[in-house]
Amino acid sequence: MPLDSYRIHDVPDDLLAAIDYCYEQGWTDGLPVIPPVVDRVQAMLLYEGRPAEAVIATHPATGLQLTVHAAAVNAVMAGCLPEYFPVVVAAFEAMDKPAFNFHGSTASTGGSAPLLIVSGPYAEMIGMNADVNLFGPGNRANATIGRATRLILRNVFQMIPGISDKSTQGNPGKYSFCIAERVRGNPWPMLCETQDYPAGVSSVTVFAGGGFCNVENHGGNTPQQVLGSVADAMANYGCITLGESVVILAPEHMSILAAAGWSRKDAQEFLFSQAKRSVDGMRGVGKFRDVEYDKQHGPEAHPLAEAGFVHRGLTPDDILITMGGGDAGGHSCFIPSWSRGRGAIMQHKPIGVCIDCN
Repeated sequence: MPLDSYRIHDVPDDLLAAIDYCYEQGWTDGLPVIPPVVDRVQAMLLYEGRPAEAVIATHPATGLQLTVHAAAVNAVMAGCLPEYFPVVVAAFEAMDKPAFNFHGSTASTGGSAPLLIVSGPYAEMIGMNADVNLFGPGNRANATIGRATRLILRNVFQMIPGISDKSTQGNPGKYSFCIAERVRGNPWPMLCETQDYPAGVSSVTVFAGGGFCNVENHGGNTPQQVLGSVADAMANYGCITLGESVVILAPEHMSILAAAGWSRKDAQEFLFSQAKRSVDGMRGVGKFRDVEYDKQHGPEAHPLAEAGFVHRGLTPDDILITMGGGDAGGHSCFIPSWSRGRGAIMQHKPIGVCIDCN
């Protein structure tokens, strides 16, 4: 049953019974949700400013539309506080851009999940975690913003596991996949600055991400050693495609780059140059598509940036790199993109907050 179609008198006047009712209607991700009572939904709407019926995003395959009201209902069910809601709205505005292809990335066998990276002062303002246990549990903002994204995909756009979501094995990020970019000790400009937003404006970047890949290197003490480990993960035969990449460097690793004076551009160029496999090797595992032989596949075919080698992505700009995580530990991560080719391109939007509601 669509989420907006229930009748008020059908809902039990009892918290636990109401939670069970949400389960019965198929509105959950398998975990209990907070019943979307009117006052909580209204509090969420105050942080948006636009009319409740305003459309945020439209499903490209079915025409189903996400209104501000429907987004607010799902944000309440996910456990969001009202001040988290502008991030949820901005994320779907970004995913609504055609190049992101949120239908394909959520329906296919690939099992990707939308990764949200929040950059700028708003992340700290609402208490997001950019530090220890970055991708793990424990922070309400990170967990519930990511979960709201999933509930909206399920309840509004009807991306139902096993029915319209045909993911072969899934991805834990399908429950929640949301982090903040770390400011403290970060030697590079924030992502929101590189995205050319005005000073003080925060942003959310959305990326159709595959499974989390931990990159451990406690012994490397040069940028080449640290990033060499990352590049190897990016180019493993199971992950290498022409798609984009997200790399989150731990502070311990970032400090090595900073001490050597490396910029984000330096790191992108090094990773792109090293994250590669030979054409013969790619043929050997059945993953090479020759451009001339297989033109019908378009972006799935492999143009060669270097003779005899397939690189991950098309250019260094296909690699988003920033810092996140706790001070201690040589653990960075690489998150691959969805699809064999370039089926989804990461997008970003500014986070807008209603000036009359704070």
